[in-house]
Amino acid sequence: MWNYHPELLATPVPRYTSFPTAAEFGDDVGPADMEHALARVREDEPVSLYLHIPYCHEICWYCGCNTGAANRTARVAAYVQRLGEEMDLIAAKLDGRGRIARIAWGGGSPNALAPAQFSALTRRLHDAFACTGATVSVELDPRGFGWEWAETFARNKVTRASLGVQTFAPHIQRAIGRIQPTEEIACTAGRLRVAGVESINFDLMYGLPGQFSEDLDETLEIALSMHPERLAVFGYAHVPHLLPRQRRIDATRLPGAAARFAMAQQAHRKLTGAGYDAVGFDHFAVPHDAIARATRARTLRRNFQGFTEDQSEVLIGLGASSISAFPGALLQNEKNAGRYHLRIANGQLATARGIRRSAGDRRRGAIIEALLCRGEAECTGVPELVDIRARLMPFEAHGLIAWAGTRLLLGKAALPYARTIAATFDPWRAASATRFSSAV
Repeated sequence: MWNYHPELLATPVPRYTSFPTAAEFGDDVGPADMEHALARVREDEPVSLYLHIPYCHEICWYCGCNTGAANRTARVAAYVQRLGEEMDLIAAKLDGRGRIARIAWGGGSPNALAPAQFSALTRRLHDAFACTGATVSVELDPRGFGWEWAETFARNKVTRASLGVQTFAPHIQRAIGRIQPTEEIACTAGRLRVAGVESINFDLMYGLPGQFSEDLDETLEIALSMHPERLAVFGYAHVPHLLPRQRRIDATRLPGAAARFAMAQQAHRKLTGAGYDAVGFDHFAVPHDAIARATRARTLRRNFQGFTEDQSEVLIGLGASSISAFPGALLQNEKNAGRYHLRIANGQLATARGIRRSAGDRRRGAIIEALLCRGEAECTGVPELVDIRARLMPFEAHGLIAWAGTRLLLGKAALPYARTIAATFDPWRAASATRFSSAV
């Protein structure tokens, strides 16, 4: 199905959930930029909200999220209070403009909160914003998701949930510091169904320590037996120089590049053979799911939550380290919880880093998104297109891409190379490649 060309995958590249990527963020933006961006939101413009909960009951060794242990109830309670205050601050700046179409809870693990705290924040959210009818999704840790949480989801009209599964193999779970019996995940999925959740996603990983094709096949079989609407199958990114917690993982047991490529192909073949549609380069969905329908309609988008059918041009991030996306800027809150608390407690917006997007940035971003979501892009308007075409010649020589005038077309065999192809439009990559992961 795919041919392995290691030289085309040798350079680490971003996942491109934004452009420019967070690696290009600087500290020359601040609260004034956030105020300016919020002031430009139109009266009835659809807006997405992202709420970041930077806590987990247990910290997994592989994780790259901005999260800490939820082992001090007072600290978590104080964060919940500040998050509510930030909602009020943002709502006041919007002054009734914007219509909330999506509410996404992420982390960390939002279910590191108490169910009552989740409900209280939801009520405060509805008091602050016009969000009647908004789609609500939650990332969660399946461990410890009991009936009280299921009732909380039902009461707060959560219709989408994403479970961090990674692998069902016990020996690999031990190697990455995430022990979760299959029965526990099955029970969580069942409770979500009873709660009215219509779309369940499993996050799975390949390229884990001690993982072989047989392990991945077993994990995929077990996942399929639970009938999730979506699956995301990611390659594990081992970057202990950036994430010290990953030093607990035995790097000598990680599969090599060729084995990773074979696993990515194995997952694609297995899931599409089971009736799932391929969505982008690493998502899969049943044909009636929203992102599968968006793929067929060629309206698929990509944002900080990954591939999505969400068409909102404005995404507002709430909470420490969360990122807001506006047409003209990407703006990130304080990562440090203490400084975030201080800003919000003093009635100030918490914006601390980011980047203002030029017209050129927006054009390149649109091309990268089109390549990753639709497999083709019209490339006019990029001044260095001649140089980009030269960089893409090795892909063309292998029959992975073709040109129709200035329209770049990716072949079916180009899927595992999509991120690397997209990166040729990114002028920052040559200077900072080591900060990213392998494309497969």
